[in-house]
Amino acid sequence: MRIFIAIAAVLIGLRPALAQDIEVDVELVLAADVSRSMSPHELEIQRRGYAEAIASDEVMGTIGNGMIGRIAVTFMEWAGSDLQTVVVPWTLIDSREDAQAVADLLTAEFHGNMRRTSISSALTQAATLFDDNGFRGLRRIIDVSGDGPNNSGSPVVPARDAVLARGIIINGLPLMTTDGFSYRWGIEDLDVYYLNCVIGGPGAFVIPVHDWSEFAEAVRRKLVLEIAGGPGGSDTATLRRANGYDCLVGEKIWQRNRTIWMEP
Repeated sequence: MRIFIAIAAVLIGLRPALAQDIEVDVELVLAADVSRSMSPHELEIQRRGYAEAIASDEVMGTIGNGMIGRIAVTFMEWAGSDLQTVVVPWTLIDSREDAQAVADLLTAEFHGNMRRTSISSALTQAATLFDDNGFRGLRRIIDVSGDGPNNSGSPVVPARDAVLARGIIINGLPLMTTDGFSYRWGIEDLDVYYLNCVIGGPGAFVIPVHDWSEFAEAVRRKLVLEIAGGPGGSDTATLRRANGYDCLVGEKIWQRNRTIWMEP
C-alpha cells in the first residue's frame, strides 16, 4: 500500500507529535476523496475548503473551549484500493499559528486525481494512522468525504465494522454535486448510502454537500461538531436507515458499466 508523507511539513513549521503521547481532545483523520470523478477544479475547492475551515474562527474557538484545548489532525487523500496519500502528517493544533500552518500546507500545491473509489481501503488505512501516532485523544474520529459509493477493494461494511470495533468514530461528508461522470458512476441517495454503509460510532453523522459553494461551510460545521463532541448533525436527523439497503450498489454499478463498455 502506497503512503506518501509530505516532507514539506517540517519546513513550514508544523508541530508533529513528540516521543511521549500528548493528551488531546480529539485525534482526527481527515480522509478526502480524490478519485477520477473529481475534476482538478473540484480537488482544489476541496483542499481550499478544508484549509479555510481548519483556520476559521469557529473551529479555533471550539478547540479552545475543549476540555484539554488542543487536537491532533492528519489529512489523507484516497482513491482506489492501493491509493492513499498522507498530505499532512499528525500535527498538534492548539493555536492559530498551528492551524494556519496546516492550511498553508494543504494549499501549497494541488495534485491530480486517481482511479476508482475504495471507501473500505480508505477507512482501513485511516484506522492504522492512529497507531503509535504520539497522541492520546478522548475521542478518535475518521472524517471521510467522497462523491460516490465504494467500487474497489473489499466491501465497505466489513471494513467499517472493523474500524468501529477499535472504538473509532466515522463521520461522513457525502459530496452530492452532479456532473456527467458522477451521474454514470454515482447514486442519487449518496447521503443515505453513507448513513447505512459508511458512518458509525457514538454520535456519528453525515452532512451532505449539494453544491461546491457549500463545501467550506459544511466542513466548518462538521469540524465544530466533531471537536465539540456534541450530538450528530441535523442533516442526519432528516435521514433514515433503510432496512436491507444495498451497500454493494457501487460495485454493481462498476460491473454494469464495465459490461456495457465491453459489449461489441
